[in-house]
Amino acid sequence: MYEFTLKDHHHNLRYNLVHEFFWGFGIAFHTIYAVVPLFLRTLGAPESIAMSSAGLFNILIALPMLAIAALGRNIHNIKRAVILVHCLILVVLFLMGFTFTWVNISNLQPAWIIYFVYFLLYGLSIGIVVPIWAEFLNKTTLISERGRFFGLGFAFNSIGSFIGGIALRVLLNSDIPFPKNFGIGFIVLFVSITLGTLVFWFYRVKPATNIYRHRTIKDFIIETKQIVTGHRNFQKYLLSRIFFCASLPGMGLYAVYCQNKFNFDISEVGIFTVLNVIASGTTSYLVGKLGDRWGHKSGMMIAYVTHFSAVILAINAQNMYWVYGIFMAIGAGQGAFMPSAMNLVYDFAEERDTKTYMAIIDSFMAPFVVLFLAGIGFLVQQNNYSLVLNILGGCLLFSIILLHFLVQDPRHSKEPAIYVDGFSS
Repeated sequence: MYEFTLKDHHHNLRYNLVHEFFWGFGIAFHTIYAVVPLFLRTLGAPESIAMSSAGLFNILIALPMLAIAALGRNIHNIKRAVILVHCLILVVLFLMGFTFTWVNISNLQPAWIIYFVYFLLYGLSIGIVVPIWAEFLNKTTLISERGRFFGLGFAFNSIGSFIGGIALRVLLNSDIPFPKNFGIGFIVLFVSITLGTLVFWFYRVKPATNIYRHRTIKDFIIETKQIVTGHRNFQKYLLSRIFFCASLPGMGLYAVYCQNKFNFDISEVGIFTVLNVIASGTTSYLVGKLGDRWGHKSGMMIAYVTHFSAVILAINAQNMYWVYGIFMAIGAGQGAFMPSAMNLVYDFAEERDTKTYMAIIDSFMAPFVVLFLAGIGFLVQQNNYSLVLNILGGCLLFSIILLHFLVQDPRHSKEPAIYVDGFSS
């Protein structure tokens, strides 16, 4: 029987770097922390809508995840599945680019609602993709090398975003009128994601095993209940993530708040992207290596602390250099969060279904993200930015305390195994 080896892992790592580069380059033209809120605002959307982009995006991702985790448990060809679900994203991105590049926007009023619908579909399609993508990576990597795998991958994502951020600034500084300039950026995003998706075909997948029998929806419900009620350390991790949800509306808020305060040109989003991805790529690589050695809770702590630093910088911002610091802090937070969050899912799941754990996390967080968005949106409408930033800072500080004192790194946890369907997991 064929055995998945370190050579296969390194083969997949090389292709994953290419995949992440294309994704990073494309996403630079549609960042939820800068491009989306400022694009919505310029189209005429209310500020409470514009600043909600990051939090709303996470809610949209969460909505289909439990259903996908349940329906996708018996997939036989995971490579074909991950390519097919990515096609959903591509359809939305093509429509988005076509509308704002070639359609007369004056005939689409209010234009921001048209784009907002596309944004909703985009978020939902990502939510369908993520559980399948996570399972695909689970079957194409070695456990001992995953920190480096994700760290390097997201670092190359940041390199792509760095180049994309420069291209975005050139595009927005050109003579191409608004919103066609953004529409062209969406077309670039579509082409980049298409190329990144095609790369999946060349990955090598671990051979199928007979560990799991065919799972029904009833099996899924029973296992999910046992995980939620019985996995104590995982429960504590979820508690810390509730307060970390404050970082999500903050990511959409900073661009709007700082533009109000310093009245910078919209082309500054290119600089924000470049600085963000420099910090993200560097942190991602270092955190990936750190996690492999010391456990991925340490990387998640870095994510919590750097997002808290972004709030402190925003509260005390005196000029544009402080604003640049905010987006570097966000970048460091994102860079630390992605490899740490992915690897913690695998560490908590052990031999259980990673899709279920990922779906539980995002679905459990969604109502709290809604609460943060609703409360912060109300305060933003009252122009009470100072109170908003202090609330965000307080929640993030509490999340740091919870993660440090309550949560054990799952690699080092002595919590007993959970029993699912009669088998020790």
